[in-house]
Amino acid sequence: MKKIAVYPGSFDPVTNGHIDIIKRSISLFEKLIIAVNANPNPAKPYLFSAEERVEMIREALPSSPKIEVESFKGLLVHYARKKGANFIIRGLRALSDFEYEFQMYLMNKKLNPDLEMIYFMTSQQYSHLSSSVIKEIAKLGGSTINFVPPVVEKKLLEKFGY
Repeated sequence: MKKIAVYPGSFDPVTNGHIDIIKRSISLFEKLIIAVNANPNPAKPYLFSAEERVEMIREALPSSPKIEVESFKGLLVHYARKKGANFIIRGLRALSDFEYEFQMYLMNKKLNPDLEMIYFMTSQQYSHLSSSVIKEIAKLGGSTINFVPPVVEKKLLEKFGY
């Protein structure tokens, strides 16, 4: 059986922390699918469209036949099954992430017992990063160059008119 993993997220925008988890996890799998969530989220509207987020991730990563980047709608477990994936990658920054991720783990195992979740602890230099914080910094005219790939910095500047 081929080892295929899905790394899902909103990636709105992708941060250096996300890129770090991708780079750390790619060696463990024959294929890693970065799955950009395109489900509407009224509680937290997206700054970038799903297409923009997919494109930024593709530009931020080195080309590799082991990496696929695309958007998805619907339940993650259905998407993973459709892609033939047997692993889900998630990142944990803080204890607050653990509670949410544990709840999602239990639900996903109920929906698809064959899926295994693999959690990566964030690297220390990225533990303070979140897409929400990055958007707030950019919106207020701050530099995000040390927190996101250059393509993302450029898109943030364009989006906020700087």
